[in-house]
Amino acid sequence: MAESMTATKKVKFVVTRQDAPEAKPYTEEFEIPYRPNMNVISALMEIQRNPVDHTGKGTAPVCWESNCLEEVCGACSMVINGKPRQACTALVDKLEQPIRLEPMRTFPVVRDLVIDRKRMFNSLKKVKAWIPIDGTYDLGPGPRMAEPKRQWAYELSKCMTCGVCLEACPNVNDKTSFIGPAPISQVRLFNAHPTGEMNKDERLETLLDDGGIEGCGNSQNCVRACPKGIPLTTSIAEMNRDTTKLMFKNWFKV
Repeated sequence: MAESMTATKKVKFVVTRQDAPEAKPYTEEFEIPYRPNMNVISALMEIQRNPVDHTGKGTAPVCWESNCLEEVCGACSMVINGKPRQACTALVDKLEQPIRLEPMRTFPVVRDLVIDRKRMFNSLKKVKAWIPIDGTYDLGPGPRMAEPKRQWAYELSKCMTCGVCLEACPNVNDKTSFIGPAPISQVRLFNAHPTGEMNKDERLETLLDDGGIEGCGNSQNCVRACPKGIPLTTSIAEMNRDTTKLMFKNWFKV
């Protein structure tokens, strides 16, 4: 009896669609058979297998991105019931219906739920979010980090460039050049590395440029939205302190 009830139960979705980057968005409704333990990705896969709307009319399959399905890659970011999050960990049983799926509008829409996160990746390039090492020879074991520092640095390294914190931030939009919380936190991470700190001032100078740390309005939306629980506001506060120190140092050089 329970199995037959599950077989007849439907899950309703309202998906915001967009056929091309410059096309006008529209919504389309879908109903799919319920299965226990469904997540949003498995629901989208069901729509892809049988692309018909809630009236039974055939339509183009919904486009979205996913990869690891373990909340590690960050590819499946979208707005689900008004909240930016990962679709792979959004369980249907815990979502209010109809489940509304939208692309993250902080980024340009490529098609349907697929977005172009180039803005974030360019910001990571701008702040040099990597450890530069010259040469290809064997450098041997790297310097050790103190255990307390390693522990909090590891928390920052969990960033999966999903873009959720930028979507949640009211100061990241097409009218500003603010780089957003994730790149600022990555500056803190790489400046803490024993090798990476050689370029510490260079990264901090970038945060003093237009679109840098002064763009933060301290709304704290980012830390609440981060799916990995990264202490983004702590990173921003630390980098605000370090950039202030750098400004004073630069003044005394003049």
